[in-house]
Amino acid sequence: MKIERVTLTLLLTAFFLPFANASDHTPPAVQPATDFAAVEVHVDEQLAIAAEPYDTKEKMELFRIDYVSHGVLPVRLIVTNNSNRPISLRDARILFVTSKGDRLQAAEPGDVERLMTLKEKQGTKIPLPSPLPSIHKKPKASDKDIEQDFDTFEFQALVIEPHTTRAGFLFYNVSGMSHPLRGALLNLHTIKDADGRELFYFEIPFDKYLKTKSSQMN
Repeated sequence: MKIERVTLTLLLTAFFLPFANASDHTPPAVQPATDFAAVEVHVDEQLAIAAEPYDTKEKMELFRIDYVSHGVLPVRLIVTNNSNRPISLRDARILFVTSKGDRLQAAEPGDVERLMTLKEKQGTKIPLPSPLPSIHKKPKASDKDIEQDFDTFEFQALVIEPHTTRAGFLFYNVSGMSHPLRGALLNLHTIKDADGRELFYFEIPFDKYLKTKSSQMN
């Protein structure tokens, strides 16, 4: 009987562990920017910056809300400073540039809350056979969950110390775009060194990420 109880405990643990990890809402382990597909490296400045979109249902399990289904794209920003001096992001602008050239600023929690409130008012149509009217299904999104996600995941580093990697998420409103990553890029400028000198801008094409994603699926 004791062996049966141990076996049952192991089976239950193996079953529930993936679900526990999926809802843990813990930021991913920090890795160097060069470990990612969509990366730009400035050799002279010893600075590398990568962008990792979270655009799949599997990746959405990290958060408390499925942002992609609400038209919000989380992008993980990874900055690696391999130099001997700090890098300042205090004045940095980090823009999502669409394939059409539109420049989108990262959303604040209030922006996401307003967008999701609008989506909930519109609801999701479930078509039914004529003459029955369509059912409007309203997705649920809590302001508290949004604020907790921003507190936990948002990129907050203003200074990247020497020989250090910092990472975090930026959230962009891509509602209405069927393929927001195609031909788009992340533009970073007004990055400064320890003397206040502005460094050359970074442009990270998301097509690099899409190419790797496609090869992994094949």
